Amino acid sequence: MSTPPASETDSSPTANKAGNGVRGLLSVVALDLRPLRRRRDFRLLFIGKTVSFLGSMMTYVALPYQTYQLSHSTLAVGLLGLTELIPLLLFAFLGGALADAVDRKWLVRLTELLTAVATLALLGNALLPHPTLWALYVISACMAGLDALQRPSLDAMTPRLVERDELTATTALTSVSYGLGMVVGPAVGGVLIATVGLPIAYGIDLLSFGATLTALTLMRAVPPPPDAERPSLRRIGEGIRYARSRPELIGTYVVDMAAMFFGMPTALFPALAAHFGGAGALGWLYAAPAAGSLVAGVTSGWCGHVHRHGRAIIVAAMVWGAAIACFGLADWLPLALLFLAIAGAGDEISGIFRGTVWNQTIPDALRGRLAGIELLSYSSGPSLGNVESGGVASLFGVRASVVSGGVLCMVGVAIVAAALPAFRAYDGRAHLAPAVAES
Repeated sequence: MSTPPASETDSSPTANKAGNGVRGLLSVVALDLRPLRRRRDFRLLFIGKTVSFLGSMMTYVALPYQTYQLSHSTLAVGLLGLTELIPLLLFAFLGGALADAVDRKWLVRLTELLTAVATLALLGNALLPHPTLWALYVISACMAGLDALQRPSLDAMTPRLVERDELTATTALTSVSYGLGMVVGPAVGGVLIATVGLPIAYGIDLLSFGATLTALTLMRAVPPPPDAERPSLRRIGEGIRYARSRPELIGTYVVDMAAMFFGMPTALFPALAAHFGGAGALGWLYAAPAAGSLVAGVTSGWCGHVHRHGRAIIVAAMVWGAAIACFGLADWLPLALLFLAIAGAGDEISGIFRGTVWNQTIPDALRGRLAGIELLSYSSGPSLGNVESGGVASLFGVRASVVSGGVLCMVGVAIVAAALPAFRAYDGRAHLAPAVAES
């Protein structure tokens, strides 16, 4: 009887070592799914928001594309960011104060319903014989204001649904959910726009809101802390003073704002898509950073073993800037998509560690108000960045705008790192917040 080769024998020492090595590597990099298995309400929220976000990313592509089609101006697309920034500035602090004063689940559900109504308005405008440009700005401003009211409650609610030792895994899972939406949503949205038109993309987004609304209905209430007070300027001031007292928090905000302000090229994607092949290429340009983000997210198991979160954020932001600069130099679509994917991976890792720092250092009574500040940091940067990139492109060209933005991103991050040594030295092992999970 012949003996099988050693490579096919389970008892082979070499095969066992190889198998153990693969299993060991997977155990280090594999996404930690424990919060999904253990926490019913987090699981419901995760599924609902994943489905809804897939639809929202179709609108994310359709809205700037329609703006460019109606205006034929990169600056007009960039001004969408400015239009969205104003309500963000007006309502982010109010949303944070409300998140610490009312049932967070109730506020998320209300704003989700109103956002669905705004999406219905986009659909109605797209179905008109002659859609109006001004309506796009008005509706996008309303949606940004609703997001400013919702996001602090959503971000502050999530740590209440898991245990303290699951916070990094929870942040990674949430990032993967967004990454999946940003890969599939823009790609499908671009195809739909190119084949069956804008109204279908808006219509699918409208239907997707049903998933989140159903999940929120099934979840238990998430009431404010027992000693919560009514929203007021004094309460908002408490949150701002707390953030100012924590240099590690300031570092997370400013690094992300610098990276997004200088290195955010999405306002230029419609113009770049025309160079690379049209609406189909547009979807891929939007999807590529998310693809890199998704890959980084699903292999983020190692992040739980990293404790020098400040340094990790700095390195990840530098990777983002370098990759964006290289993207601006690429003339071949596959190479351009590769650099965008690398940039997305850097942003994902930065986001995981920023979320971990926030959840470790902020007490539950302040989570809503600090989430409002966080919203400003990660939303105002891209909004202003779109205005900046669109303006620079109108003066010096699209490529000059992208490349200079990536370089300035790296310079800005280096300055922040040098100016905030406490942020640079942040060690998560010394800054664990008390457990606040549901039973």
